[in-house]
Amino acid sequence: MFEQLGDRLDDVFKRLKGRGVITQPMLREGLREVRRALLEADVNFHVARDFLKRVEERALGEQVLESVRPADQVVKIVHDELIEVLGGASAASGLAEATVPPTVILLVGLQGSGKTTTAGKLARRFDRQGRRPWLVACDPYRPAAGEQLVTLAESIDVPVVHEPDEKDMAALAAGAVDAARRAGATHLIVDTAGRLQADTELMDELKRLKEAVGPQEVLLVADGMTGQEAVRIAEGFHGAVGISGVILTKMDGDARGGAALSINGVLGVPVKFVGMGERLDDLTAFEPERMAGRILQMGDIVGLVEKAQQTFDVEAGKQLEEKVLGGGEFDLEDFLQATKQIQKMGPIEGLLKMIPGVKPKMLEGVDLDPRRIKHMEAIILSMTPAERRKPSIMNGSRRARVARGSGRPVHEVNRLLKQFREMKKMMKQMGKLAPRLAAGGKPGSLLQ
Repeated sequence: MFEQLGDRLDDVFKRLKGRGVITQPMLREGLREVRRALLEADVNFHVARDFLKRVEERALGEQVLESVRPADQVVKIVHDELIEVLGGASAASGLAEATVPPTVILLVGLQGSGKTTTAGKLARRFDRQGRRPWLVACDPYRPAAGEQLVTLAESIDVPVVHEPDEKDMAALAAGAVDAARRAGATHLIVDTAGRLQADTELMDELKRLKEAVGPQEVLLVADGMTGQEAVRIAEGFHGAVGISGVILTKMDGDARGGAALSINGVLGVPVKFVGMGERLDDLTAFEPERMAGRILQMGDIVGLVEKAQQTFDVEAGKQLEEKVLGGGEFDLEDFLQATKQIQKMGPIEGLLKMIPGVKPKMLEGVDLDPRRIKHMEAIILSMTPAERRKPSIMNGSRRARVARGSGRPVHEVNRLLKQFREMKKMMKQMGKLAPRLAAGGKPGSLLQ
């Protein structure tokens, strides 16, 4: 998401940073390149035009601070205006809540946009927050839609209302609201039917559903890879049923980001979430400040921390922390456990891009093959428990045996042991540093 746009903007800023003083012709030349980059990213023409007009007015009108290079000030202005285009710094990232639970969320959208999977992702998100979500299947047309929702609900242990013989979806949804309220549910997520295109019949059905359940949120689920088409679809649904927000799916693919940058500017409706993968945990809150940082390749350290919080085993992390800070022996069992924890967070390439200062171009040619982690796991599991606890006993014959058992060459076994030794050194240094930090009154855990 946003990689091509980020690369183009980065090139423009590099050229500006090569100049000590930025003149008006120079700025306008740079902004023409920014305009091309925005249009290539499929950003709405009017949104791009207004954005560039505001950037130029601010860049030429603001007093250049002596302590800040002119090019850096332009980057700051672009960053601030991107935040406004995406919804503004004060945009609410959360969802409206019902005065009397459950909060009803109606998911609408075209067929194939990912509504059913998104319903499961939302339920998973609420469940992780300690809420009590319910799901209700209101798509009687798509074959196996209800069964898919039931499967998703079972995988996360969330109640689901599915009555395949019921044809009146408004009555089904209204009954589900009453049942969820009696059961003490906090949220009810309604998965509705879709069509290949927005027609009168679909809109009439959604209007009846909306009237029957009185939702606090009507969220359009749109395919982020369709660019401006997603904006046109949003306009159609907003005009017919009134949407309160948008969830963009498939943003981990070849989506250029045009829809995310255009929807709020065209409709005044915020993007609430983006789907960044197939797993039920791959739903990210859309926060303009963080997204602007990602577009300008400034990283997203908050997003990285959130991923860690969602996937890390707290108990295992505490045990590892106690070992490191208590001077315990860090072994290959711990190394394997830490590797598995990182693997749960998703592709390594995606994680690295969230670190401030790491840009996609830096990762070109770097071996980020996810199979390497599997290979490391195979090597460690081919060792005996004694070898995993005390890797120093790994002589030549033992390494050869492990290589045969794991199906990996000996040089990979050697590389793994070398990486382990380096990590062990780092862990010892952290253990020595801990008392100093404690004496300095630094709060919190070192490994958090």
